Amino acid sequence: MLYALTGPPGCGKTTAILKVKNILEGSNVKIDGMYTEEIRVSGRRVGFRVVRIASNESGVMAHVDFRSPYRVGRYCVDLKTLDKIGVAGILSGLDSAEVVIVDEVGPMELYSSSFINAIRKVLSSDIPAVLTVHYRASHPVVSEVKEAASNRLIILNEDNRDKVPYDISRQILNALEK
Repeated sequence: MLYALTGPPGCGKTTAILKVKNILEGSNVKIDGMYTEEIRVSGRRVGFRVVRIASNESGVMAHVDFRSPYRVGRYCVDLKTLDKIGVAGILSGLDSAEVVIVDEVGPMELYSSSFINAIRKVLSSDIPAVLTVHYRASHPVVSEVKEAASNRLIILNEDNRDKVPYDISRQILNALEK
């Protein structure tokens, strides 16, 4: 049972996936994985933090002040932080959680071969998973996620973004018999 949420920037992917997380946690579902959140200074986005779901451990994954050969726009990506926190959460989720959540399968994360391998493990697992996928990313693993999700690939928009998290959560809870 794999769900993939996509849509243009600002459509509510991270908000939707965090609602799914909160609903499932409220029903005592064990979740692990990762999500990203913006870092803003004086209203201006300067980077992204990666957060491991089970432990709430976080670190700065990308920032305008970093120096790195891995760059997306004006952000340089710290792959060590992504792997230590995000990939560890995904792999741990596959071993010991009931649901794996990944926000997001996007250009920054796809610099990491460990991340790509972890996503492929999610795709071949029987554990329910909810992923967000960058709308325009063109990478083989993005195509694999979209294909694996099939009819559970959901394009978020203003009309459905409030309803989708409840629908996904209900379906997962039914599958887990909770």
